Amino acid sequence: MMDDSRIIELYWKRSEQAVSETALKYGNYCNAVAYRILNDRGDAEECVNDTWLRAWNSMPPHRPAALPAFLARITRNLCLNRCEKQNAAKRGGGVITAVLEELEECIPACGGVEQSVDQKMLTALLNRFLEGQNGENRRLFVLRYWYLCPVKEIAEQSGMGISKVKMRLMRMRNELKELLAGEGYSVP
Repeated sequence: MMDDSRIIELYWKRSEQAVSETALKYGNYCNAVAYRILNDRGDAEECVNDTWLRAWNSMPPHRPAALPAFLARITRNLCLNRCEKQNAAKRGGGVITAVLEELEECIPACGGVEQSVDQKMLTALLNRFLEGQNGENRRLFVLRYWYLCPVKEIAEQSGMGISKVKMRLMRMRNELKELLAGEGYSVP
């Protein structure tokens, strides 16, 4: 398989081979991200195909430092947008709603003119928070709040009980809430 820097160069050269190489190398990964969020193979495949188009339209001008993270972010955002559209009329009951409700208690709401600056500062604080966690806690947090995994699945993957996973996630949310409050963010 082609290495990432060569794939990115193909995008910059506007070679259609870039898309086929990306699909070959990262198709399964992006499909896993999409399926985890959408829980529907057809919708997941559509979002992954849209990912290739977004990547094509983004490079240039963007030159991602980490191609898999770049592709996963595009895929995840496309899937979340699809879920939002599908669930616009009905609220509650889904994994995404549950995960977002968990984080609502510790992440401040953004709005107004300062939103862009606040978002960058919040991202830096979240990264600092995750760097301060041990590897297992970081993995639990990312599985739950980035990949939107159900707690039961996280418990099975990690070999922990469901209540232990829930407790660790709750403790991390509380820790995050304290960090944000200490940095001057207004948290619920």
